[in-house]
Amino acid sequence: MSSVTTRALLEMKEKGERIVALTCYDALFARLLDASGVDILLVGDSLNQVLAGAPSTLSATLDQMIYHTTIVRRGTERAMVVCDMPFLSYQVSPEDALRNCGRAMKETGCHAVKIEGGQPIAATVRRLVDIGIPVMGHLGLTPQSVHALGGYRVQGRDDVAAGRLKADAAALQDAGAFAVVLELVPAPLASQITKALSIPTIGIGAGPACDGQVLVLHDMLGLNDQFSAKFVKKYAALAEDVREAARVFAAEVREGRYPGPEHSFGK
Repeated sequence: MSSVTTRALLEMKEKGERIVALTCYDALFARLLDASGVDILLVGDSLNQVLAGAPSTLSATLDQMIYHTTIVRRGTERAMVVCDMPFLSYQVSPEDALRNCGRAMKETGCHAVKIEGGQPIAATVRRLVDIGIPVMGHLGLTPQSVHALGGYRVQGRDDVAAGRLKADAAALQDAGAFAVVLELVPAPLASQITKALSIPTIGIGAGPACDGQVLVLHDMLGLNDQFSAKFVKKYAALAEDVREAARVFAAEVREGRYPGPEHSFGK
């Protein structure tokens, strides 16, 4: 049972305590992040790009998300585990959403699901919440709509778009969402939305005023050194560490220095 619950997150917002979230895709990293005190482990459909090498999140499947959420849950004791629902697993109809989100909760042991969209999806959010499925919303740059949005671009720059995002956030809160991710939203607008909501906002490229922050783990660790963005801070440079370790291993194998006597068994 997670000690970070939806109620705990609301209390953190009320107290002004910042919420820490990272994406996570496997049990090993889940154990490490959980022990470090991360509050939310988001099993993002970004795994389709980060792990599977796909150009976008769109081809991620429900089975793929269920598998990775299951193994993340195995490595987690304290953090809230959130399953990102993939494209077309909830948009076709509320009945599809209930079935697929319910399956994700039942089979993975996760604590909540995340779905993208605002006012058009609010009725579905309400249906999910009414049957006991906690929902995290996602506004701004919504990767499953990247082609409709014209690419990976900051959202809400003009007054009309900003007003729409504010209305979307209010609609998700009214529908019962317990938190909202704000991605690639101008910092002043994210601040206004955060102040207007009683539920937490989790920012990624949305400035410092959000109630919490999330990054893709492999970006934060510097493992994905082929990707850079203004909002990403790399807290390590593990890509070069991995390359160097592999180079040393390869050299020792080729030179006959590994394995040595200390790595070998006798009779």
